[in-house]
Amino acid sequence: MTQTPSEAQVVLRLDNITKRFGTLTANDAISFDLRQGEVIALLGENGAGKTTLMNILFGHYTADEGRVEVFGQTLPPGNPRAALAAGVGMVHQHFTLADNMSVLENIVLGTASLWRMGYQAVAARKRISALVEDYGLNVDPDAQVGALSVGERQRVEILKALYRDARILILDEPTAVLTPQEADDLFATMRKAVALGLSVIFISHKLHEVTAISSRVVVLRHGKLVAEAKTAETDRHALAEMMVGAEVAAPQVRAANPGKEIVALVGVSTPNIGSAPGLRTVDLDLRAGQITGLAGVSGNGQAALADLIGGLIAPASGTLRIKGASPNGWTPRAALSAGIARIPEDRHKTGTIADFDLTENAVLELYAKPPFSRRGWMNWRAARDFAEKVIAGYDVRCPGPDTRIRLLSGGNMQKLILGRVLEVSPDVVLANQPVRGLDIGALTYVHEQLLAARDRGAAVLLISEDLDEITALSDVIHVISEGRLSPGFARGSLSPAELGVWMAGHGFEARDNHAA
Repeated sequence: MTQTPSEAQVVLRLDNITKRFGTLTANDAISFDLRQGEVIALLGENGAGKTTLMNILFGHYTADEGRVEVFGQTLPPGNPRAALAAGVGMVHQHFTLADNMSVLENIVLGTASLWRMGYQAVAARKRISALVEDYGLNVDPDAQVGALSVGERQRVEILKALYRDARILILDEPTAVLTPQEADDLFATMRKAVALGLSVIFISHKLHEVTAISSRVVVLRHGKLVAEAKTAETDRHALAEMMVGAEVAAPQVRAANPGKEIVALVGVSTPNIGSAPGLRTVDLDLRAGQITGLAGVSGNGQAALADLIGGLIAPASGTLRIKGASPNGWTPRAALSAGIARIPEDRHKTGTIADFDLTENAVLELYAKPPFSRRGWMNWRAARDFAEKVIAGYDVRCPGPDTRIRLLSGGNMQKLILGRVLEVSPDVVLANQPVRGLDIGALTYVHEQLLAARDRGAAVLLISEDLDEITALSDVIHVISEGRLSPGFARGSLSPAELGVWMAGHGFEARDNHAA
């Protein structure tokens, strides 16, 4: 007879875990258990202490108080090797793979001497093939990691953990960079793994995923464990309220009042970016007081469009107009001067500089303008005042403006970026995946701010792979597929399924056949 998770063996026990960073208590006496074959969803707002807690479990951090017990044995603190040996595996939100090595080499790296790796390749290949078969993690062992999609890279990370005999798997925001199809594949893998006895801690802000995959939820708020519940006995609304500590209501979206054209693309094409397509004869208008949504599966030309609007690339053909005129030389400086502000797709690589403090990051794209610069000299008092205004106005939870931004949670980084963009009242807001990895409270806040920017008269380009976000906020929706742009559809004129037809490229085929 199959045991239910509530009857199964306790494989992990966190007992009174407390962790402080100076005056900040990131984890405050947290205790809970994980059983064999159970998926626990660890929930909480950005900065609630989830990642800190998992880093203590995996040995990256040492707790100030408390202990971690795995299969009845206390783990030595601050020792990732001991955690691995005990059967704990962790897949981080930002992957740790060598792009210039094969899948097989990445998986076995660190498990044997480099001198012996060649001798063990046959046995490793056989074992990897068995794991691929058992867990449905389809990936070519000989493929170079740099050529893989995001979803395939995540499979490699999971295979790395399973190859090291992980019996407890921590997944930190595993779907933050996945398409809906890739997320479905991940959940199919998780169900197979759980059926085979694996225990999973699943960290996510996407509540529909939490209710679909977990058997129990543990909720943190401000570093404390505030709720535990069986997933079947709760719902998304209740979970959101547990996380935030108050009722969370979606912003009310009023009808737009579009104004003049601010940015126009007429027949614009751009070169491919590596294996990702460029733009193919694209026509697009961005108008004041309107949110234009761009839907599409990742890697279909969104990066090219964002780079073009942001001044990182110029059209190879066609015409770009800014406020009615074609710019003479299109660069990031020209884009900033034209009033275009960007929320970049990757807040770590292109949105912030990790070792700069919050003041420096707040003025990264503003430092050359008054009042931050006068006759070539930085006015650091004005910069700090601006940073403090953003921190207060956008609820950036941090010790202060002198804090290195790498010490902030992803959500608080995103709120700083949002604040530095919107506080200067730009004419155009380029919002590329603006809520990726954000909790429900922060997500709602970002959406409210984008709507407020629209209502102040900004033209907003919202690039997102989340159809719910696109359909909820956008006044006009375009779909991009292989660099081609669909006509603009008014909000509510197409169902998600009909938009999906365009996302798969079939709408373009039907249009082209009709035109022929």
